[in-house]
Amino acid sequence: MEVDSSLYRIAREAALDEYKEYVVYSALARVERNERRRGVLEALAAAELDHFRFWSRIAGVRPPVWRTRLYALFMVLLRFVFGVTFVAKLLERGEVEAVARYKSLLGVVRGEDLEALRRIIRDGEEHEVALVEQIDETIVKYMGSLVLGLADAVIEITGAHAGTLGTTNSTVVAGVIGLIVGIGAAISMASASYLQTRHEVGKSPAVAALVTGVGYIAAVSLMSLPYFLTHDVYHAFAASIAVGVLLSFMLTFQGSVYTGRDFKYEFLQTVGLLLGTAALTYMLGEWLGGLFGVRVI
Repeated sequence: MEVDSSLYRIAREAALDEYKEYVVYSALARVERNERRRGVLEALAAAELDHFRFWSRIAGVRPPVWRTRLYALFMVLLRFVFGVTFVAKLLERGEVEAVARYKSLLGVVRGEDLEALRRIIRDGEEHEVALVEQIDETIVKYMGSLVLGLADAVIEITGAHAGTLGTTNSTVVAGVIGLIVGIGAAISMASASYLQTRHEVGKSPAVAALVTGVGYIAAVSLMSLPYFLTHDVYHAFAASIAVGVLLSFMLTFQGSVYTGRDFKYEFLQTVGLLLGTAALTYMLGEWLGGLFGVRVI
């Protein structure tokens, strides 16, 4: 078959992408202990390998083995941090654009290659999506609870710390205030999550409450830590804000991968709320500190 330039270019890019995903899914399957999930990952790896062979036959690609293996190792590390569902959905994020490119070749290829191309398009639109949904990782069920806990903690503790800037110069006092407010709020949020999940089918209220509470306390602890590492309250606040922005980045990126929503918009919105809360509570703290004369604490 004579290969035109557009077909060769798309085939080359597709072959490299499919091989990379084949290696990643194979690596994920090797470290997966759940037999059913391992079977799903092996099926995804087999599909990607089949696609790679098709595109490689057209473009004659020799993929960079060691670079691909390093990429797979990085994705396995992400799997242990965020879960296998996160990695699978991350790999499939560009599938819509890839399918659109493949469809542009329907009028170019002929015969058996045309049928193979149609099968690859069907896999991208239906089969692989269905397989990813079958992974059914437990953490996905409670992502809403985790996101609720982390997002609320980041905003609330930012407000608590900003408010202390106008009332105390002691980093220890500010840090302790943040911990007290945060742990109290964590108990409240965990209780609310427990009551809400009682009405949801297929979820454990106790697990939902635990996920919410642990996520909340983890965020509170990380954002309060700078106050115990420095004696300058403004340096501590700046470091706490930086931790909050980092947590917001991780939170919104993970959520965008799971839901397919626009990451940039979600992240900017979250950071805007964080900084807006900080500004308002700082002004409130300054006013109350001056009103009651408690700045000397």
